[in-house]
Amino acid sequence: MVDRLLIDTLTTKSHDFAVRWKGKIRKAEQLKHYNNLQDKQLIESQIGLYPVLARTLDRGIDRSLVGSFFVGMGKARMKDGYPISEIIYAVSLSQQTVIEYIMNEFLLDNPIKMYQAMGTVESVAQFFLLGCFYLTKGFLEATYMDMSDRDAVSEDLLKKYFKDDFFFKQN
Repeated sequence: MVDRLLIDTLTTKSHDFAVRWKGKIRKAEQLKHYNNLQDKQLIESQIGLYPVLARTLDRGIDRSLVGSFFVGMGKARMKDGYPISEIIYAVSLSQQTVIEYIMNEFLLDNPIKMYQAMGTVESVAQFFLLGCFYLTKGFLEATYMDMSDRDAVSEDLLKKYFKDDFFFKQN
């Protein structure tokens, strides 16, 4: 029951979730790069995440969908000069926004509803954990490609420090 309502809400009110997330960002002084954005830019940068979460809750984890979304986010944020630590923290604030919504907006007045909510919260946490994995992959891949192409760092040196196996690296 919680899942269906949450899925519908994440899909139809992604802007509202992004606004709630923006409020958390504005309170986080350590997120300097995010806080340099105007409110509209900040909200728009986050709106697309919630429908992807909704689809994941509805159909189960689709590694291709989650991977593609978060790898793209990691690459874009790297190109825009965000530190990986800020990106991960901002994503954790997205998770916190959704979990707070579940805990505050659904009437969890009996053990069955509480149990359902716990399952939903676990699914949300798995989505964001997997998202951080792919986000980091995308960020590191973009860093690797930038260092290889723009900075002309040797392949040997890159391999020494980038031991990861990237998904979409073009060599």
